[in-house]
Amino acid sequence: MVDAYRSISRRAWLGSVPALLAAGCATPPPPAATAAAEWHDVPLPGKRRTEYRWERLEGRSELVARADRSSSMYRRRVAEQPGPDAAIEFAWWVQSLPVEGDVSNADTEDAAARVLLAFGGDHGRLSPRNQMMFELARALTGEAPPYAMLGYVWDVKAPVGSTVVHPRSDRVRKIIVESGPAGLRQWRSYRRSVRDDFQRAFGEAPGPLLAVAVMTDGDNTGSTLFTRYRDIRLR
Repeated sequence: MVDAYRSISRRAWLGSVPALLAAGCATPPPPAATAAAEWHDVPLPGKRRTEYRWERLEGRSELVARADRSSSMYRRRVAEQPGPDAAIEFAWWVQSLPVEGDVSNADTEDAAARVLLAFGGDHGRLSPRNQMMFELARALTGEAPPYAMLGYVWDVKAPVGSTVVHPRSDRVRKIIVESGPAGLRQWRSYRRSVRDDFQRAFGEAPGPLLAVAVMTDGDNTGSTLFTRYRDIRLR
């Protein structure tokens, strides 16, 4: 029974966003010559990797994501902690949305554009189920997942302003900032209060910020996606 539960839990954990942020969150990043060099790929075991690369266009750096039925993330660890009034700023340009994508459904949980924030916290406050999942993650990777993750997502149909709990882990919650095809192939810019959004999503104050990431994935829906990101910064 225990082995069966561990097998099911392992599949569930590997299929969730926390698996992507788990590896290396507590390890300081190596010295980087440029801001772009601070970012790095985080692959998901058993998944084809989304291609991320930096491009220079009209004097501006852009992170280009190409997903071909793939799922992975591009991450930067946070070296300096933002203050209580910190905001996250970002912009993205999305060519198309995943066919039948739905971030509330584990079977179709794809998105053309996401910006993710990973937070530390007291793991002793987690539910017994989450503690078991976190211990499994620690055994598989050598490090526990972040205490909580907050995402900003462009979904196919969820209402803008709604908060979606990840179907496999309630420690991952997503705020829908765009929905549906309106606005495709246009630059969309955002400025969000980190503290206010975390409080709204989790009902508590945020712990220390560990990492910022982007994620464009189309593995569950068999989608091919092209997204540009730029101006991702904490204020």
